[in-house]
Amino acid sequence: MRAPGLVPLLVAALLGGCAAAPGPRSAEVDAGAPRPVGIQDPAPPASAAADATIGCDRRASLRPRGALPPPGRMPAGSTMARIVRDGRLVVGIDQDAYRFSYRDPITGNLVGFEIDIARRVAAALFGDPDAIHFRAITTADRVPVLQRGEVDMVIRTMTMNCERWRQVSFSTEYLSSGQRLLVREGSGIRGLADLGGRKVCATSGSSSIPNLQRAPSRPIAVSSQLLVDCLVLLQQHQVDAISSIDTLLATLAVQDPNTRIVGDRITDDPAGIAMPQGADDLVRFVNAVLDRMRADGTWTASYRRWFGTAETAPTPRYRD
Repeated sequence: MRAPGLVPLLVAALLGGCAAAPGPRSAEVDAGAPRPVGIQDPAPPASAAADATIGCDRRASLRPRGALPPPGRMPAGSTMARIVRDGRLVVGIDQDAYRFSYRDPITGNLVGFEIDIARRVAAALFGDPDAIHFRAITTADRVPVLQRGEVDMVIRTMTMNCERWRQVSFSTEYLSSGQRLLVREGSGIRGLADLGGRKVCATSGSSSIPNLQRAPSRPIAVSSQLLVDCLVLLQQHQVDAISSIDTLLATLAVQDPNTRIVGDRITDDPAGIAMPQGADDLVRFVNAVLDRMRADGTWTASYRRWFGTAETAPTPRYRD
């Protein structure tokens, strides 16, 4: 990924000037330093001991039926008609994920790859990409806000797995990634095997936490509400590594040049747009929007704009 032309908002506004110090010091050196709110050290044991990827075709979603209806003219009685009647699309997002979904430091507007996708869905519904209300949520909020009906969908680098499919519905895959590690430059850490008994930060409610807790090397998982808080802990030497999907880790590495991504992918993490169970018509509608983005080059153009490389959109997989 190319370095941005402006100092990232997250470094300037959220990290408060915490500078990453090079060198392989232990995470225990600064264990008494102040911590962001919501840190759990160690993280509570994950509720699901079994592999959450077993038991379903986690990439397979519902096939669109026919062409998209004209904006503002949704089928009577459909979930889309209800959203149009409400006057705006409500989307759960991250507001701290640089290049994915974050506040532009100059305009204050939410921008990023996932924001582009959300606006395309709003445009297909209303004919207006701004007919949308963004609700900032944490990683752990993603399923509950859907189950409580507080948002219409969640677009927040949410890995599709079989456990989550039992709780929500997903679109087809819009982003491919895998779990890796971010460490301080010069730490000597090359992968999970080097982290036995050492602290690794990941966001609570993410699939990264149970993966760490199942790792044979037995690292100590530390959970945070926001991934950027993990970067603060890494800079303060309170943890030895951060673990998340590599696409998100790359945005942290852009913000702190004293870090680097190491190790092979330890998981395969397809991301999908999450929607309430039972809203099959909305799932098919969103999949039609994603199909259009793949076909007209919008997905590729957005990806290139935010990440600086020309990638091919993941091929959709359907189950009916």
